[in-house]
Amino acid sequence: ALPIYAKFDQYRYTRNLVDEGNGKFNLMILCWGEGHGSSIHDHTDSHCFMKLLQGNLKETLFEWPDKKMKGEMSKKSERILKDNQCAYINDSIGLHRVENSSHTESAVSLHLYSPPFNTCQTFDQRTGHKSRVKMTFWSTYGNRTPFASTVATQENN
Repeated sequence: ALPIYAKFDQYRYTRNLVDEGNGKFNLMILCWGEGHGSSIHDHTDSHCFMKLLQGNLKETLFEWPDKKMKGEMSKKSERILKDNQCAYINDSIGLHRVENSSHTESAVSLHLYSPPFNTCQTFDQRTGHKSRVKMTFWSTYGNRTPFASTVATQENN
């Protein structure tokens, strides 16, 4: 069943909804082309479980920026997640960025978010400045989401 959900885009990683869990969770397949990565982001008070299904992904953890912070955000740790490895994050652990740093291999990961959320905050690594971003699905239940609803809208805080 995986191939119907594992949909890649040439320009960015994709979020492909598999199941909405009766409103209790979102289960999705994320597909990462060579060099694709997320911004630094939070998880909107949700629990995030991730399992690598194919390839490797680099996860970089960051501290939350504080009001007094000047300059670059503080990196807590960095690790490479490989096939079948699992990871967990929530907002009390910190913020993270996930990226496929390979130039030759794509990656696929399975994500469970509970409770589901449709916006999150992204952070500029150089300044800690945050923006609220609407989350979108590249596909839903194996079907491409209409283009208009996949364009991320951003409001600056």
